[in-house]
Amino acid sequence: MVKKKEKGLTLHFVPFSEIAKLDSFERIKKLLKIILSNKIVILQGKLEPEEETRLIEDTMIMVGNIKSFKGVELAVIEQGKNLGVFQKFKFGLAKALTGQYNALTIIGPATIVKEMKKNPKKLEVMMR
Repeated sequence: MVKKKEKGLTLHFVPFSEIAKLDSFERIKKLLKIILSNKIVILQGKLEPEEETRLIEDTMIMVGNIKSFKGVELAVIEQGKNLGVFQKFKFGLAKALTGQYNALTIIGPATIVKEMKKNPKKLEVMMR
């Protein structure tokens, strides 16, 4: 009897508190481990710009070296863009008190995520 591997979509939610105390290298390593298991990561908060750059660089190195790995798609949605001065102050104060919780980062393997389209009000994720 031959078992068929069922295809499905798995979303992996990562609260920012789970990676907050990790250094940049460990954060990227943790996220890549999830992505390499063909899961889409939904990260509460966002990575630092240097970490995003490093994540993309690391995945580009993996393309061609890991069978069937085609890279990642990444998008960040931030609350608080295009606000007035008082609202920006309020969000800035909340961010200082609570951390990076005003953003949501979606990272998925390019074998599953075809494209991500972002505009100020929504994010569209097209699957393969």
